[in-house]
Amino acid sequence: MRNTLLGMMALVALVTACARVPLTNRRQLLLVPNDQILALSSQQYKQFLDTSQVVRSGDAEMVRRVGTRIRQAVEQYLNANNLGSRLEGFNWEYNLVQSPQVNAWCMPGGKIVVYSGILPYTQNEAGLATVMGHEVSHAIAEHGNERMSESLVANGLLQVGQAYLGSQAQQSTTTRALLMQAVGATLPAAYQVGRALPHSRSQESEADHLGLIFMAMAGYNPQEAVDFWSRMAKASAGKSTPEFLSDHPSDARRISDLQKLLPEATKYYNNSRRNS
Repeated sequence: MRNTLLGMMALVALVTACARVPLTNRRQLLLVPNDQILALSSQQYKQFLDTSQVVRSGDAEMVRRVGTRIRQAVEQYLNANNLGSRLEGFNWEYNLVQSPQVNAWCMPGGKIVVYSGILPYTQNEAGLATVMGHEVSHAIAEHGNERMSESLVANGLLQVGQAYLGSQAQQSTTTRALLMQAVGATLPAAYQVGRALPHSRSQESEADHLGLIFMAMAGYNPQEAVDFWSRMAKASAGKSTPEFLSDHPSDARRISDLQKLLPEATKYYNNSRRNS
């Protein structure tokens, strides 16, 4: 009887937790309550900044400027398409962290970190908008929640997942690490786990798509996204992992997919210029 009840609860959770990603309309499974994941995100973001070398001036001003324009584009699109509820509880922050890592990430709730090591590759604001638009799109598409939900299912915690996260959010190292892994953040040295919860290639491609549209809506030429990934491909020539072994699309695949999306993105870019 107990197993039957748990099975019914699991079925209800699966049915009611289904959502669709903006723009792509892909179905996804979201099991973690949004208020819990946002509270945990805020807590972890503060902890990360407290243990990192945050840059307050210079290039940090560019990060904030690009972040603000991307945020405004996201809000405009979601509100215009009756999807503004996805932004409930968001409290945007944009920070540049001194680090040689070529990386950036965005937590649920719009908590963004850009590592200084990626700036030589972005080269300009539009290049940075490519990166930040992509990372913000992970948050808008709720990829972090989706990855955490998939992990709960994979670990047999579907029936108790929400209760587990709710009761452990403040004190569980495992739960905190799960969130950081889910957003692709490099964790403080105490964790030493890096990207233990891999990003799927489909989610990365989806974030590329959304990010391209959002940067175009923010007034940045989407062609710059192709140029950025071309620079990345050149820098990683002979070093990249074969795509079938990687959690990200290959640079060549990424560039090809972005080129196919340019006509769609260019329409948003031209419209943003007319309205500016």
